[in-house]
Amino acid sequence: MFDPQPATIAKLSDGREFPVRRLFCIGRNYADHAKEMGVEVDREAPFYFTKWAETVMPSGSTIAYPPQTANYHYEAELVIVIGKGGRNIAVESALDHVMGFATGLDMTRRDLQLDARAKGRPWDTGKNFEESSPLGLVHPIAETGDMATGSIRLTVNGEVKQDADLADLIHSVPEVIAYVSKGYRLEPGDLIYTGTPAGVGAVKPGDVLVVSIAGLTDTTVTIGDLARD
Repeated sequence: MFDPQPATIAKLSDGREFPVRRLFCIGRNYADHAKEMGVEVDREAPFYFTKWAETVMPSGSTIAYPPQTANYHYEAELVIVIGKGGRNIAVESALDHVMGFATGLDMTRRDLQLDARAKGRPWDTGKNFEESSPLGLVHPIAETGDMATGSIRLTVNGEVKQDADLADLIHSVPEVIAYVSKGYRLEPGDLIYTGTPAGVGAVKPGDVLVVSIAGLTDTTVTIGDLARD
């Protein structure tokens, strides 16, 4: 027999820790990014997919270049951390369920994602794999406010690649919380990655990525060599 895997632990800016439960990732939530991906935006309902908790990696990590891809992409994101559970949450009360916010990355095997999309298949192989969800320190909502506006930016080796404002989100923070809670009972420790702006692109081993969002601590990761046991 074997021991259970330990919980994935994330850190708050005040030094506290909490176990990560699940990840919900909103797609096509910036119009310019949807356009660069050649897809239409559904303004009536957000599109989202799920990822394992163990894909979360802390800022400062070196993350392995994953297998089966030659087109490994960054996606800078605002991350919502749920602190109070609920189902069918109203938009008007959604922020009451938020513990805090963080910077994050939804790393993507773009070639596998696009192949799956073309065939009408799930995106799991393109999105849900080891070390694909770097996460910065979580700042309590009492400190950040509602994060409805503010700069979101990503650099690769110091060069700006993504540069937008949270006001450009098609579906706001309260709206995505309310929508996800219709299909799942949200629980404390759940993370919602809210989508990425335009400017996504490929990385290679040795590249240093920095995600910056106004009012939050940066997420910084280095792309390592090809993943091996």
